Amino acid sequence: MTDWDIKYLELCKRILKEGIEVENRTGINTIKVPSHNFHFDLSKEFPILQTKQLFFKNAITEMLWIYQAQSNDVSWLHERNNHIWDKWVVDKDGYYRDYDDNTKELKSEKFYGEEFAGTIGTAYGWIVNRYKLIDKLINTIKNNPKDRRLVMSLWQDEWLNTAVLPSCVWSSEWDITDGKLNMLVHQRSCDVALGLPFNVTQYATLLSLIAKTTDLEAGTIDWSIKDAHLYVDEIEGIKEQLKREEVYNKLNNLSIKELKLLKENLETEQFEKEITKENDRTLKIIDIIINPEKPYLWVNPDIKDFYSYDNSSKLNDIKVKQYKHMGKIDFPKAH
Repeated sequence: MTDWDIKYLELCKRILKEGIEVENRTGINTIKVPSHNFHFDLSKEFPILQTKQLFFKNAITEMLWIYQAQSNDVSWLHERNNHIWDKWVVDKDGYYRDYDDNTKELKSEKFYGEEFAGTIGTAYGWIVNRYKLIDKLINTIKNNPKDRRLVMSLWQDEWLNTAVLPSCVWSSEWDITDGKLNMLVHQRSCDVALGLPFNVTQYATLLSLIAKTTDLEAGTIDWSIKDAHLYVDEIEGIKEQLKREEVYNKLNNLSIKELKLLKENLETEQFEKEITKENDRTLKIIDIIINPEKPYLWVNPDIKDFYSYDNSSKLNDIKVKQYKHMGKIDFPKAH
């Protein structure tokens, strides 16, 4: 397992142990803790979870949609087979309609204007483009690296009323220390089961790309969360993830010889009988222990301009390599 898995599951355990159940705008209660913090060192590890499969191409294309394409148009994501923003799209008539996930009944609607049809309104990439945040960041890093005002804020009061979902990860602060580019990220609200794994991998990728295009090394990320929560319908999935950690720790105490024998027995059982989720999970964990190579981010060394990285569904210039995981966990759709 990665160090990120350990830190992430510690937060999940904390929420389950200390969290308070509260109501919220979605109608599905959450269990929350008021705040939490992480620290990552990208020189030691690229943070991507192994205890569940992270669909990193969707995570990275979403990040590029915001910071490279600087778009609020959801069709851009659809062209890349990415549908994570479908729930928050303004309809053709300019109305955003929020439906109950179970009954499909209309819960609320709001008029944004036909000019916002097919978009998420004035949020995320729209803000980045409006204030030229990436251009200013890169230019300042290159020309005034000692500047202490390297801040990008997606939280702009003037445009909140026309944002379908105001930014959850809403700001980042940057600095250069000893040739390394570092970042502090603020997240106002955090869906720990679905959002956080995406967000951490996204911003680690963003830091790596900005560092490379400004001739710096990727350094550290400090991550600050306000309202870290699990929706009550996500708890079973999180318990499955915690079970995987338990199995990993138990198997990690076995010798390589014992693990190989267990693997052989499980593979024989899979061949002779029907494949079970438990056996499949165990085989994946054994492989991670026997071959403990850590996942890493590969970035095309020939690209020098942030806007030149391939943002197609193939992501030809940005790849997560050696990524092994313990399998998919089915969570409810984002709330």
